[in-house]
Amino acid sequence: MIELYTAATPNGHKISIALEEMELEYRVHALDLMANDQKQPAFLAINPNGRIPAIIDTDNDNFTVFESGAILLYLAEKTSEFLPLEPKKRSRVIQWLMFQMGGVGPMMGQANVFYRYFPEKIPAAIERYQHEGRRLFEVMDTQLAHSAYLAGDEYTIADIATWPWVRIYEWSGIDIEGLPHLQRWINEIAERPACKKGILIPPPSDLSDGEKAEEIRKMVTR
Repeated sequence: MIELYTAATPNGHKISIALEEMELEYRVHALDLMANDQKQPAFLAINPNGRIPAIIDTDNDNFTVFESGAILLYLAEKTSEFLPLEPKKRSRVIQWLMFQMGGVGPMMGQANVFYRYFPEKIPAAIERYQHEGRRLFEVMDTQLAHSAYLAGDEYTIADIATWPWVRIYEWSGIDIEGLPHLQRWINEIAERPACKKGILIPPPSDLSDGEKAEEIRKMVTR
């Protein structure tokens, strides 16, 4: 059994999608980020960085894993799925996984903060992060012109890591016009049953967009 500690965010959705794709038994522990559940001692014992997601593998001596990329690698190795064994193919998957972890996620995350939530509108910051997000999308589009998925012709944890972020491009204020291969990839992955289910775990907040934006604004400026 995998105990999943998560919230309705792109990083959280990576793991719920992976668990659905791998057909692993899991139990969801939804954390209220607005209430700072992720900063409470019980959760800090699982992830000292106080961020979601995190897992506990009860079938492996209650082994804990935090950081979404590390969790994906752990689950892929546990199941022997979505991560090739052949060294070069495996390296390509890990390269694109790191591309997401070091680029797409952080840049889109900052775009979200400055475009949506920061109390002061700083045009230079908004433009910087949206521009870098678009640049990363262009890199992906070039790659996807030559392969079905990011690391080749097989769907892997690199796609599972990246799709939950890229799919919210509008929320970040990033344009995907003129990127047909990226658009194709977004739409094709969106049709996977595990992705359809995974992005609803845990259920999204019932707050209106305005209320949610105000709550998140308060959180990011604490």
